[in-house]
Formats: sequence, structure tokens, C-alpha cells
Amino acid sequence: MQASPIYACVDANGKHITSDRPIAECLAREHRVLNTDGSTREIRSPVLTADEQAEQEARERAKAMRAAIEADAVRSDRNLRSRYPNEAAHQRARAAALDDVRRTLQLSQRRLDDLAAERKPLEDEAEFYVGRAMPPLLKQQLDGNAVAADAQRTLMANQRAETLRINAAFDAELARLRAVWAGAPPGSLGPMPKASATAAPSPGTPASATVKARR
Repeated sequence: MQASPIYACVDANGKHITSDRPIAECLAREHRVLNTDGSTREIRSPVLTADEQAEQEARERAKAMRAAIEADAVRSDRNLRSRYPNEAAHQRARAAALDDVRRTLQLSQRRLDDLAAERKPLEDEAEFYVGRAMPPLLKQQLDGNAVAADAQRTLMANQRAETLRINAAFDAELARLRAVWAGAPPGSLGPMPKASATAAPSPGTPASATVKARR
């Protein structure tokens, strides 16, 4: 059976204190726990106050977050190098991503052209009612045409913004890849910069119009 330990410390006045139980005066100071022969069994750190404990936990969280960010950068660089072994592979991926956006822009432009063709006879008919009340059905058709055209223009603006975002993301990747291909250790360049979010529909655009625009 292990003998009871002896607690020893030096108090704030420089006095050496020993006891067979934890010493209240030593809780806020580093102190030793001794064996009965006087040898040191362990050294105990001061008991932290609530504020000190909170500060220590904050430091530990920050340290863990830095470690996670560094590990993520290493993993990201390794994945990039595996996915794109050379610049040609990266350029093919960029072209494929931009093709999707380009097709959407082409569809929107065709829809805008169709809407403009549909609007021409409606405007011609509306000329007969200058200075008079326009028939409700004609007004409804003109308004619906205008809403649909605005939705397509909003969609096209968003897709142009998406083109810029895609190119910016691939440019950042390429700069990083060139360094990694040249021998930079994975993770040594810091975290991968985040690409900006794509543009959202402009305020006031009805949700139904956006849905119609995507059909």
C-alpha cells in the first residue's frame, strides 16, 4: 500500500510549509507532492482562477484552430496536386466549369430574343390605346413579358459574376499549384484563399420570375 503523500510549498512570505493534506496557501502556487522519504512524487501547477481558466481554454482553442487550419492546408494542397498533376489538367477543368456558365448565358440570351419578338406585336397593339385605357389582358401580357425579361437579365448578370468568380478561384489555385509543382511543401503556403460568393438576384426581382427564368 502506497504511503500517504506529503504536500510542500513556499507561501507568499517565503515560508516553507509541509502537510499531510493539500495546503490551502499553496493552491494558487506551484507546489510539490513528496513521498515519505522526501523524494518528489509530482509537481502540481497552481489551481487557476475562473478568469485564468477561461484564458487558458481560449488559448487552447486558438491553438487547436491553428492546427486544424494548418492540417486543412496540407490536405488541400495534396488534393490539388493529386487532382491536377500538371497545368493542362487544370486548364481543362477551368474550361469545363466555364462551359456550364456559358451555356446558361446562351439560353438566357435566346430567351431574351424570344421575349423581344413576343413583345413587338403587343407594343404595336398598345399604340392603338394611347390616351385610352388599355385592355386588361394586353396590359397583363406586357407586364408579364417585362417581368420575364428582367428575370433573364438578372440571371445573366449573376452568370457573368459567376464567370468572374470561377476564373478568380482557378487563378488562385493555379498560383498555388505552380508553387507546389515547383516543390513547395503542402501546407507551407498557408490556407487556401476562399473565392467570393456568386451574385444574388437583384432586390425586388420576384422569386417566381427567377424560377421562370431558369426553365
